[in-house]
Amino acid sequence: MSDAEDSPRGSVRLADAPAQSTRHTAADPPSERSSAAPAQQSFQTAHWGVPLAVVVVGMFMSVLDTSIVNVAVPTMQGQFSASPDDIQWVATAYTLCLGVVVPTSAWLGERLGLRRTYLFALLLFSLFSAMCGTAGDLNTMVIYRILQAIPGGVIPVTCLTILYRLVPPAKLGAAMGLFGLGVVFAPGVGPTLGGYLVDYVDWRLIFYINVPIGIVGAIAAMAVLPKFPPTPGRKFDVPGFVCIATACFALLLAVSEGQQWGWTGYRVLLLFAGGIDLLALFVVIELRVKEPLLNLRVFRYWPFVNSLLLMGIVYTGLFASVYLMPLFLQNVQGITAWHTGLTIMPQALVMAALTPISGRLFDRIGARWLVMAGLTINGSASLLMAQIDVDTGRLEIALRLMMFGAGLALCFMPIMTGGMSALPPDIVSAGSAINTLVQRVTAAIGLAAITALTTIEQAQLLVNRSGLIHASGADVDPRITQMQSSGPGGLLPLFNELSHRVTTQSYSNAFMLVGICVLAAVPLAYFLPKKRPSGGGASAPVEM
Repeated sequence: MSDAEDSPRGSVRLADAPAQSTRHTAADPPSERSSAAPAQQSFQTAHWGVPLAVVVVGMFMSVLDTSIVNVAVPTMQGQFSASPDDIQWVATAYTLCLGVVVPTSAWLGERLGLRRTYLFALLLFSLFSAMCGTAGDLNTMVIYRILQAIPGGVIPVTCLTILYRLVPPAKLGAAMGLFGLGVVFAPGVGPTLGGYLVDYVDWRLIFYINVPIGIVGAIAAMAVLPKFPPTPGRKFDVPGFVCIATACFALLLAVSEGQQWGWTGYRVLLLFAGGIDLLALFVVIELRVKEPLLNLRVFRYWPFVNSLLLMGIVYTGLFASVYLMPLFLQNVQGITAWHTGLTIMPQALVMAALTPISGRLFDRIGARWLVMAGLTINGSASLLMAQIDVDTGRLEIALRLMMFGAGLALCFMPIMTGGMSALPPDIVSAGSAINTLVQRVTAAIGLAAITALTTIEQAQLLVNRSGLIHASGADVDPRITQMQSSGPGGLLPLFNELSHRVTTQSYSNAFMLVGICVLAAVPLAYFLPKKRPSGGGASAPVEM
């Protein structure tokens, strides 16, 4: 039974005009799109706050899982007696499955109804999270992580589409500011929460914690989310799905295993070539079928395309900092996972405080100047983090991360909102899916590229600096001779110090690269709308 059918007979339908009056084409002027449904806007202005809060819970839970699990990987490796290469499949399997599922999310939301899709995804994510917590070996964990990624890929797209159906255009900035708490705050708080659970409780709680959150979120969603009637008879584009799913799987597998298999190895090159060819075939298919899996008309809107480019750069920088800084603090400075999380936590708090403010500023001044200021601050902070050394204090690191987070909070949601709000309402769901897909893929590719660069540079720097140390001959350092006299392990402290300095230098260069890329993107931000676009918002009927 559809949502439209199971609603009470006396329910108030907020779109009394005929359905065709709420549908618009790309040629419609923005002013017509924004004024098409005054009834919806009147309802939304008064009632969107509580439903949005429920949606943020689901978004926060799905994004948190991507960062909190990484903290427990070393512990899981020891528990399952797995090799470093094998244990990485806990994260790799999840990422690969996300790339396959995300393109179908827009179709599921339209076919089943957004509220029903969100409820199913939330409950299944909770169930599969509990199953991950019960895993007794690596193979079982990987299987459960694949299952967990299925609803995990649906939740972000569904949440973003619900937001654009609920919130009137005049309030999109404020709404996206609140929504951003689940997007930018979760990666920052993940290492802190995960570090505490791993160090002081039990690593399995990083999965079990999703169960009560998901159940409470589902109950709240049933109570406060309005019903979005599904689109009956919408056919599933099987050829398009096969192409995009296989392409994403191939590309993500290539970047995940490129370091292990070799970037110039035949397996990686074949995966890249096959993925690119399948993406091209997907475009051809989507332009020919009557009911495409993803409506590629979204790429006709330059603000949306521009936002995807900026989003890819910013998201790569975010995950680079989330990945590299904990490694530096734990592997180089030798502090625990819990204290690593405490060092990173101020960054998350700054983002939590500034993200809603940036949303309100967007409603007043638009995206352009906010994004330019945010990118400048974020890129400058990355260059400051490039100056770290082995002895850099935790307070200094925390201050630089806070500056990094402040820039991110100012630009992240305005980039997304500026692009999405330029789309006509009837293709917002496709825009949500493409936006989420770009975030996931660019983060994976960017992080894999940065990891490869740091690994290669560490090996080269270690060889170069080791060559400067003479263990014999006239130029030998007396301290080297004294260390050698202590036996085979005498040189170990020197090797550890050299390794730490080399690692720090490679991380420093990675932050330098991120900072340069972010600052180079500032001119792109100038082409974002100076004023908030009047498009977007809801046009589909909403029932209470």
